Amino acid sequence: MAESDDHASNAPRITDAEWKVMTAFWELGSGSLRDVVAHLSDDTEWKPRTVQSLVRRLTEKGALTTVANGREFLYTPAIQQEQCQHHESRSFLGRVFDGQLVPFLAGFVERENLSASEIADLRKLLDKASDDESSSSSSSKPS
Repeated sequence: MAESDDHASNAPRITDAEWKVMTAFWELGSGSLRDVVAHLSDDTEWKPRTVQSLVRRLTEKGALTTVANGREFLYTPAIQQEQCQHHESRSFLGRVFDGQLVPFLAGFVERENLSASEIADLRKLLDKASDDESSSSSSSKPS
């Protein structure tokens, strides 16, 4: 599988619990520890200390930036959600499918009950990728 995004390798590896915290920050845009604890309260029973530990780890990993705002800190995602998703997808493909996308997709399509809409969306993505590949290979040929 060819590397299509140089930024994916810059994304830190984050745990499942850290994903929940990052998702909250991606949804909030930025916020204090109190903001993210409140945001997560419907989905988790984590105590503020747990969230604080996760936020500290994410900050140390470079996933969040911190700015002092009076007596509290404001945290902002330093990486985009799509960047982390791409990094995690590549990591999974590398570990489980030896980096090969086609066997993963083939197995997934064969075993999942895809709706007509999902199949149409996949076709559009593949058609666009094919068109992009055709235009980039034709533009790189000498005239």
